[in-house]
Amino acid sequence: MDLFGTAGIRGPVTEVTPALALTVGRAVAARLDPTDGPVVIARDGRETGAALASAVEAGVTSGGLDVKRAGQLPTPALAFASQGRYGIMLTASHNPPTDNGIKLFADGTEYDRAAEQEIERLVEDGPPQAPHDEWGTSERIEPLGTYREHVAAYAEKFGTPLDGLRIAVDCGTGMAGLATPQILTGLGGDVRALNANVDGQFPARESKPTAETLTDLRRYVADGPAELGIGHDGDADRIVILDGDGEVVHEDTVLAILAEYYVSASDAGDPVVVTTPNASGRIDERVEAVGGRVERVRLGALHEGIANTREDGTEETNVVFAAEPWKHVHPDFGGWIDAVASAAVFSRLVADEGLASLREPVSERPYRKVSIDCPDEDKSAVMDRLGETLPEAFPDAAVNTDHGVRLDLSAGAWTLVRPSGTEPYIRIYAESESVDSLVGTVQKRVEKAVARS
Repeated sequence: MDLFGTAGIRGPVTEVTPALALTVGRAVAARLDPTDGPVVIARDGRETGAALASAVEAGVTSGGLDVKRAGQLPTPALAFASQGRYGIMLTASHNPPTDNGIKLFADGTEYDRAAEQEIERLVEDGPPQAPHDEWGTSERIEPLGTYREHVAAYAEKFGTPLDGLRIAVDCGTGMAGLATPQILTGLGGDVRALNANVDGQFPARESKPTAETLTDLRRYVADGPAELGIGHDGDADRIVILDGDGEVVHEDTVLAILAEYYVSASDAGDPVVVTTPNASGRIDERVEAVGGRVERVRLGALHEGIANTREDGTEETNVVFAAEPWKHVHPDFGGWIDAVASAAVFSRLVADEGLASLREPVSERPYRKVSIDCPDEDKSAVMDRLGETLPEAFPDAAVNTDHGVRLDLSAGAWTLVRPSGTEPYIRIYAESESVDSLVGTVQKRVEKAVARS
C-alpha cells in the first residue's frame, strides 16, 4: 500500500476520507506507547478539515493515546507544537480545495520513510482498537501565540530591525493570515496584508503561489510603496518573494541568499546546506564561496537529509540550513519546513542590506522546467533508459543518478530529469546561458525513451 507521497498523504477527499483519517489516527496510536502521547492535531482552513480532524482524533483516542486539539494552524505551527510529542496536520498544502491530506510529525519533524511505511502496513492490516477502559482523552490547546513569539525571537538574531520596512503579504486566504502579518508587524514592519482572512475555498486566488496566481500582490507592490512582497500557500509552508517592482525573485535565488547567510553566520568547521536535486547550482556557488558545502537529498525528504548528514558528518559538521525551492527548514529553530520563519528572517536581511544587494552576488542564469507525459507504470523503465542515453548525449558531464539523472555541465549549467512523485510526468529541469538548446536536447531523449515504453 502506497499512501504517502513526497509530502504526507494527499489527494481528493473522495480518497482522503474520514474513514481513512480514523484508520491513520489509530495506526499512529498503534505504533506508540500511551506514555508517548499526547498527539497534537490541527488543520488548515479547508471545509473538509473539521470532519477529518474529528475522525483522526477518534482514531488516536480509540487507539489509546491522548489528544491535544489545536484547531486551525499553519503547518509549521503544528510542527512547533509537536516538539517533544507527536503531531498530525490535516492539510493539502497548495492543492485545490477539493483535496485534503494528512501529515505526521514526531518531535517537530515529519515522519521519515521507515515510519511512513509502518503506518502504511498498519492501515492495510487494520490497526487495533484499545480496550474500552484505555481510550485516550482530548482537550483543547492554543499554541499559536507561543509559536508567533518564538518565530519573532528567532528572527531577531538576524539582520536588523524592520523599522517601518514596507512589506505586502498575500496570504491567499490560507493559514499564513494567522501568523506572518502579525509577526512582521511586531518586528516593526509597515505591513499590508492581502487575502488574510481564512477561507478554505481559496476564493481570492489558487492556493499555490506563483507569478501567475500572485497577480493582485504583484500589482499592489508594483503600483504602491511596498519594498518587498511575500506570498504564501494554503498552509504556510511555501514562500514566494517579490521585489519592489512586483517581480517574482527566483526561488533558487532566495534559497541561495539564505544559504549563504546561514553559512557565513555559522562558526562550525563544516557548515552544510541540504537541498534537493532540482535546486540550482547558484546555491552551490554561494555556499562554497563562504566556506560551506552542499548535500542533496530526494524531494520531500529534507528532514531525512538533515538526519543523514548529521549522522555521517564529523564533530565539526552542522546543518545550518535546508531547503528545496519555496520550502525552507531553519534547523536552529526547528526541524520542520517553515515559510513564516523564512518571511521573518528574510525581511530582516532585506532591512539590513536591501534586496538588490542580497541578490547581486548570485548568478541568475536562465532556468526552465518542462513536464513530459508518462504513465506511472512506465516511469521506472523510462528512467532506466535515460540513465544510459542522457550521459551518452553529454559525455563531458558529471553524472549523478541518486535522485533521477542529474548532469552537471560546464560554466554552471546543469539539467535534471526525474519522475514526478504525484503526477504522470517525467520532469526536466535545466539551467544554462543557452537553456533552450539544453532543454531541447534533453527533451528529445526523454520523449524517445517514453515512446519506447
